Amino acid sequence: MSIDWLPGQLDSDLSDSEFATLAVRAGQRRGPEGEHGEAIFTTSSYVFRDAAHAAACFAGDEPGNVYSRYTNPTVRTFEERLAALEAGEKAVATASGMSAIMATVMSFCSAGDHVLVSRSIFGATVSLFDKYLARFGIETTYVDIDNPQAWRDARQPNTRMLYLESPSNPLAELADIAALAEVARETGALLVVDNCFCTPALQQPLKLGADIVIHSATKYIDGQGRCLGGAVVGSKELMTEVVGFLRTAGPSMSPFNAWVFLKGLETLRLRMRAHCDSSMQLARWLEQQPQVEKVYYAGLTTHPQHELACRQQPGGFGAVVSFDIKGGKEAAWRFIDATRMISITANLGDAKTTITHPASTTHGRLKPEERAAMGIGDGLLRIAVGLEELDDLRTDLQRGLDAV
Repeated sequence: MSIDWLPGQLDSDLSDSEFATLAVRAGQRRGPEGEHGEAIFTTSSYVFRDAAHAAACFAGDEPGNVYSRYTNPTVRTFEERLAALEAGEKAVATASGMSAIMATVMSFCSAGDHVLVSRSIFGATVSLFDKYLARFGIETTYVDIDNPQAWRDARQPNTRMLYLESPSNPLAELADIAALAEVARETGALLVVDNCFCTPALQQPLKLGADIVIHSATKYIDGQGRCLGGAVVGSKELMTEVVGFLRTAGPSMSPFNAWVFLKGLETLRLRMRAHCDSSMQLARWLEQQPQVEKVYYAGLTTHPQHELACRQQPGGFGAVVSFDIKGGKEAAWRFIDATRMISITANLGDAKTTITHPASTTHGRLKPEERAAMGIGDGLLRIAVGLEELDDLRTDLQRGLDAV
């Protein structure tokens, strides 16, 4: 028997709620069965009352689900919750973080347009811009992330977008988002910020002036390395274009993955606080080790942008700690191979701590001169600090140091 007395919306107005409440409640609906947990709608299509209803939904004249490539109740709940956490009007879920980037660029750029991109970004993102988007006539210029004047000087009359990661992968370089938002406004371009490393628990770029925020939900939004997914967040007007791309090109998020990410959002702030606490202590410890040349972590007072990080990331400094090992690639690989608990994998955002050698994995497809320009040397190691006991992590890292 269905329960017909329950309202469709659990709470129609959460606009004044705090982050932790939004992470648990935003977008939640009660269905006809009175379920407390969000339901997974595993359906590809939907049934309409009559032909007129179907036509109205397809035309967008009447609200309703049309096809799960771009309208699914579970995915919509995830989108509404993430948008609330990022202080955005609307989010669009995608199949992966890379598809979120692709959807954003393809939604707003055309052949002949120019994009400014921060030099320190994920290797696959470089390939997307240089190898694939270039085929469609989109020109890319790379700029140092920490120099707003360099962004201003690199503008062209056809500059349509400024794209960056802050903090960057893997060197934790920061952009002054508010300053670049001013550059974007002067240019008439969109400022797009990949907020994957921080999540809205630590940083909210839209409040700093960004137009669009991009996520790889695969990382900290999930938090346990289970599913692939991405998202684009911004104003309703801008996201209408992204929905149009999704509807046509189809890089869609599955209902099951959206449900997993919903559960991840519920614990996001708690997890990020724990990640940040351990990362800070490990970064300080690594700074003291004679085998380590340099540590890259914005929480350290030795980081050149530490004060900016304190202002821009009020929730914390993140969970990715990178460092240069003396001895180059050979020493870096010995370090990795000597660990016994930490997972050797290029993914991050997991409850399990991971370690990787960026020059031969995440940025391995780049030319040596490209890696050098990004500051990624052969001795660089990246650790994504998980939720294990800090002493156990330190013991395992000491094995690596001893091997060096």
